[in-house]
Amino acid sequence: MTNFHRRARIGAGIALFTTAALGLTACATGAETPAAGSDAVDAAAATSVEDFGSFAELEEAAKAEGQLNVIALPRDWANYGEILDLFAEKYPEITINEASPDVSSAEEIQAAKTNEGLDTAPDVFDLGLTVALQNTDVFAPYQVQTWDEIPDALKEPTGLFVGDYGGYMSIGYDSSKFDAPESLDDLKDAAYKGAVAINGDPTQAGAAFAAVGLATVQSDGTLDDFQPGIDFFSELQKAGNLLKVDVTTATVASGETPVVFDWDYLNAAHAQGDDGNKNWKVVVLDGTGYAGYYNQAINKDAPNPAAARLWQEFLYSDEVQNLWLKGGARPARMEAMTEAGTIDADLAAALPEVPSETVVPTEAQSTDAGTLLGEKWAAAVQ
Repeated sequence: MTNFHRRARIGAGIALFTTAALGLTACATGAETPAAGSDAVDAAAATSVEDFGSFAELEEAAKAEGQLNVIALPRDWANYGEILDLFAEKYPEITINEASPDVSSAEEIQAAKTNEGLDTAPDVFDLGLTVALQNTDVFAPYQVQTWDEIPDALKEPTGLFVGDYGGYMSIGYDSSKFDAPESLDDLKDAAYKGAVAINGDPTQAGAAFAAVGLATVQSDGTLDDFQPGIDFFSELQKAGNLLKVDVTTATVASGETPVVFDWDYLNAAHAQGDDGNKNWKVVVLDGTGYAGYYNQAINKDAPNPAAARLWQEFLYSDEVQNLWLKGGARPARMEAMTEAGTIDADLAAALPEVPSETVVPTEAQSTDAGTLLGEKWAAAVQ
């Protein structure tokens, strides 16, 4: 898995959306939608299933299009492989075109702009929060049938983008080479020479951005100012410990990237399967934890607008929310599903223990941090 590109319930999971509100503001598009049950439904303007008349009519419209273009969905990222295969099994009439699985959130948006008006443009996006906030003009508002069960803090009010699955920033490590790090200071030791990797460039990738956020709050800083996190990675670079290699399961298995900052569910995946590193372990540091969600959005110029909306409905169904959980991520509807008894209780119980305090960046904090990283990151780690 090339994680460079991102890459970002009751009890432990609820902390992900109750500790901080995103502070999102409505961004109405003013698009008019046909009346429910209309014979000439404009799928590109539909803001809910009611605009198609019924869910069955949405399914028929998507089947008539026959295609779904997705981008930046590695099959071993949060169980996306099983999710994609289930959609293909459920809707064999719809061909899924999987483009560029290893690009960044920012590159997803660029692909939409480059391919605007073409049938190769992405229909849907999976994005880190910072990139989502910067590109609301690219999205079409849509509210899935389970909208009311998604916490307000995880969704833009009109449905321009919506959090779907999340986790905690963690440190994965090869236990045959290192003991479990107990603090960031451990990683500055000479024993970690050329050993510590992060998941991409934090000015473009959500997971790398979150690594700097974690380093900030673990260095007694706050999310109002990411400078302490930038300083930490600058110190790692000067010590010769920062490893600039794109992390994959193959680099973890070979030992090329023996210590990795990444989301807990992505780090955990490096130990799984025949190609995984059986010595790979994951730790979420004590103290203040950093949590975050990835967001779903529909391209306002989607070449297959009905299929795009059907994909959203699919992702927020009970079945697929449990598949995120199977991938080690915490689904957005976890609290409501727990209360309804539809969550997979065994999978929920298997989630790692979370820190005593959890922070989630607000819209303003994410924007300010993105600006600061753009100004300071390259020089700090060169």
